[in-house]
Parts: sequence; C-alpha cells; structure tokens
Amino acid sequence: MNYISTRGAGIGERHTFSDILLGGLAKDGGLYLPNEYPKVSADELARWRTLSYADLAFEILRKFSDDIPADDLRELTRRTYTAQTYCNVRDEENAAQITPLKTLGVENGAPLSLLELSNGPTLAFKDMAMQLLGNLFEYTLAKHGETLNILGATSGDTGSAAEYAMRGKKGIRVFMLSPHKKMSAFQTAQMYSLQDPNIFNIAVEGVFDDCQDIVKAVSNDHAFKAQQKIGTVNSINWARVVAQVVYYFKGYFAATKSNDERVSFTVPSGNFGNVCAGHIARMMGLPIEKLVVATNENDVLDEFFRTGIYRVRKSAETYHTSSPSMDISKASNFERFVFDLLGRDPKRVLQLFRDVEEKGGFDLQASGDFARVQQFGFVSGRSDHDDRVDTIRDVFQRYDTMIDTHTADGVKVAREHLQAGVPMVVLETAQPIKFGETIREALEREPERPAAFSGLESLPQRFEVLPNDAQRVKEFVAAHTR
Repeated sequence: MNYISTRGAGIGERHTFSDILLGGLAKDGGLYLPNEYPKVSADELARWRTLSYADLAFEILRKFSDDIPADDLRELTRRTYTAQTYCNVRDEENAAQITPLKTLGVENGAPLSLLELSNGPTLAFKDMAMQLLGNLFEYTLAKHGETLNILGATSGDTGSAAEYAMRGKKGIRVFMLSPHKKMSAFQTAQMYSLQDPNIFNIAVEGVFDDCQDIVKAVSNDHAFKAQQKIGTVNSINWARVVAQVVYYFKGYFAATKSNDERVSFTVPSGNFGNVCAGHIARMMGLPIEKLVVATNENDVLDEFFRTGIYRVRKSAETYHTSSPSMDISKASNFERFVFDLLGRDPKRVLQLFRDVEEKGGFDLQASGDFARVQQFGFVSGRSDHDDRVDTIRDVFQRYDTMIDTHTADGVKVAREHLQAGVPMVVLETAQPIKFGETIREALEREPERPAAFSGLESLPQRFEVLPNDAQRVKEFVAAHTR
C-alpha cells in the first residue's frame, strides 16, 4: 500500500502507512490517501460478519498498513477494543459489542437505528479511533526510539479523546488548542481537569477554525515541525480516518441479515472526517445506499451537497451553537472527497484549494463536476437549535431514548432521506451528559451521567489562554519541549 497527497506529492515515491502515521499534512499541504482503495470481496464480507470488533478492525486495517507485522497489528487492535475500555454502555449486556446498534423503530417503511459510538473513556465517537491511535503512536515511537509532540485543535470532543488516549504514553506530549469559552462545561472540564505532565491545554481567543488554521500553519512550517517533532491527531491524520472505517462495516453487519442488502448512514458532520470514513468504506465495496451529511447552522457542507458551491465562512460568520463540536466552517477532510470526485487530479485539487485560500471557496456546479456527486451516494441536510430540541424530545417520548445534540441533528436530517425497506443508521456522536444545558431545555430533566464522571466540573482545571497567533503557539510549544 502506497500513499500519495491530494495535491500530488508522493506520486512516484514510496510512502507507507508508518511513514505517514505520525504526521498530518503532506509536504505540499495536501492530505494523504492510498494510491488506490483496497477492495473487499464477497467472501471477506461473509467471513467478517461474525468477527469481534477488534478482529474486524485488524482485517480492515491490515489492508491499509501492510508494513506493520500482522501479529503486532492484531495485538494492537485486541488491546484497544476491549469491553473494559468501552464500558460506558447504557445496556451492560451489549458491552462486548463495543458499538452496539440500538433500533428505534420503523419510520416511513425504513428501520431507523442509532450506532452507539460513544461508549469510550470520553463519551464521544472520537474515542473509537483515538484509542487505537494512542497505541499505534506508542508502538511506532518505541520501535524507532523516537519522541513526538502532538499539536491538535478541537471544537470539543477530539481534544479530550486525544488527551485520554495519550496521557501517560511514553515519548508523547500533547498540545491541544481549543476555542476559549466556546465548549460545553462538561467538554471543558474533561480536558482542562487533566493534570498529567505530558498534557498541555491552550485556550485560543477565537473559534475552532482559528485553532485549526494555527495547526495547519505550524504543520506548513517544515523546519519548526521537524525541529520540534510535531505530529497531529486531528481528523486530517490518515490513521484516524481509516480506524473510523471499521464501524461502518460493524454497523452494516448489525443492521442487516445478509450481504445482499443495502444500508444508508447519516453522519453529523463538521470537519468531514467521520463521513469521509463512510465514503472510503463505500469505495471498498460496502453496500451503502446513501451517505447523509447532517450539519448544524454552520452549513458549509450542506450548501455544497445541495448546490455544488463550497464557501468557507470567516470566524465572525461562524455560529456558536448547541451542537458545538460541529461549529466548523472549513471542513479539513473535504479535500479527500474532492480528490476522488475530480478523478484524482492533483493539479485541479491544488487549484481549487488555492481558490479557497484566496477567494473563500469554489463552484463545481459551474464546471460541471458537481453532477458526479450522486455517483458517490451523498445527500445532506441541516438542523438548527429548535430542530435539535424538538428531536431530542420526540426521540425520548417515542422511543424512551436520550440523545445528544449532535445526534439529534443526525436524526432530524436522516428522517428527510428515509427510503422504504432500506435501513437508516444514524451515527451517534456523544452521550447526552456532554450537552446538559440543551437536554434540560428539551426534557426538563438532568441527562444521564455515568458514575465515573460524577463531580467532573468541580475539579481543578489547568490551561493557558493565548491569542489567535500561530507564532505565540509555536513559542509555547518550544518552551515546553526543552
């Protein structure tokens, strides 16, 4: 398996999974993808249907990481995906499944279900990939006797998932940027209450996109990146994306009885990483009917999939919403899909994303390229605060199930794209306790809180407030890596 950049770097060169594991952007500013997607045979699908989550992860990941010895990779996936790690299930009987499927009911002739992805240490779907990433990083660094300084950005969930996955790992420091005072109280406490000496929280005076821009700016300073041994865990990290591919296969098997059936998935999305994994699963041959992109008021992706126009918003135009993990107006992983949409033409991709930087976006409707979107199964929709409150209330009253605000965005949009006879699986993103204010507004009751998180918000917090300035962040990193 060889990896290339969406902007052309690596074509004619050799880049293995391990080569790109610790980094983020390619040297030309593009994102890594395999030179071709591995295909899954009918026999493999049949055999995989009964595997445990850990062994299914091994089978899928080995197709993308043939440079890691099979025995080592199997040990890593089995160490990662255990019932002890993913123990925050609402129904203890389902703990061993890691990602149990909860059927809500049949609506408009379509079975509607939630794929539980938030049973990990931080109660968010990001744990599914991040726990594996922590083990992969530690394995790779130990093998080569190296260290790594992780620089990441979070709108709420990535940061805590990364920090809980990397805390105490040998040879790893984490510098996590988050928008100052723009996360929920629970999300903030999860991150800032960590006292581990290898964890550094930086609250940036701005919005998430500002944090993300700083990470990209540092990644593009190749001399600083090399000197400080900077790596990334943001969704641009390829290993994170491919780890998320696994639960699409697991969800498909749970929602069907045979491999002749097709399934649609709805994915609450801001940065496009989670739904990009679904696109890759579909390209591998998983029988996916539709990939439904659900946004909140920050509807950059919905606008594209309706009109063909990709138009990023400035910080001042980015809404602070009750589904804050999707308060994103620059979808970092979107470039990977555009690369496939344009027939993997790196020159055109490079020009389009130069247009994003210089003009604020691009229009694929005018060029005629947008017509091919339907070949990839994508549709979309948006949700606002009133929709979220109504959906949380409806799902609780109708199905006795409490969902978080982002999952509510997903359910609302999923209902707009139901097809009779085609199961619709909504990817759950987090547990309701992370967004208690909106749960109380919708249900007039406290959200369910796992016992391990009792009193979290009252713990001492440790963080540093910095201006929206990449140079100041670089100075902070350098000062804490000496």
